[in-house]
Amino acid sequence: MNAEKAKLVGRAKAIHISLLDSYGSPDWINPLPPLDELISTILSQNTNDVNRDVAFHALKEAYKNWKTLRDAPEEEVIDFIRPAGLANQKGPRIQSVLKQITKLRGELSIDFLANLSPEEARQWLLQFKGVGPKTAAIVLQYSLGLPAFAVDTHVYRIMGRLGIKPEAMNADKAHGYLEELFPTESYFAAHINLIRLGREICHARKPNCPACPLSQDCDYYAEHYDAQGRLLDEA
Repeated sequence: MNAEKAKLVGRAKAIHISLLDSYGSPDWINPLPPLDELISTILSQNTNDVNRDVAFHALKEAYKNWKTLRDAPEEEVIDFIRPAGLANQKGPRIQSVLKQITKLRGELSIDFLANLSPEEARQWLLQFKGVGPKTAAIVLQYSLGLPAFAVDTHVYRIMGRLGIKPEAMNADKAHGYLEELFPTESYFAAHINLIRLGREICHARKPNCPACPLSQDCDYYAEHYDAQGRLLDEA
């Protein structure tokens, strides 16, 4: 490991510890079964958690199992998931994934992935159109108990502002990059706590930097605030 990467590894560990001090160690209560998590995560793409949940619960109420959803009329599925947005894409995508899983496995289940290595499980999920690195990482981490560092919009933004992630690196590449920096055992807690930080403090617009527990190790803060914690354009 070169000196620059070693420095970033040290910073990532310090970030994780600081967030634990501020927010504690999060618990994941009542995880969804793997296939449910996959469907829910596809629904979550380009929308918020509330809209995702409305669409997911609509599917659960409409269909007695995922086989019924798989074989349902396409337009019917689209109508049920409209609250999640992009329904014309997500509906056919979900049904296509379910059909491909059935063809590959002879059954509609992805529980077997828990017995694979994290990388094998990740690559198996990535074969499906509409399942990218974030969706795969969420299924691995949240439902299968396999280590993966999911990079959502909050994590991506914060890692950029802190100066941990290279500015030009896209979100897909950031998954593997951050997995190499953060301790494996920290993936879940760091992901959850970074999302909380993004929602409560490190907003996309007008971040509340003075309230941030990471401000003293943040490139964005150093660029916009003076030593007294005042905005440079107001100082």
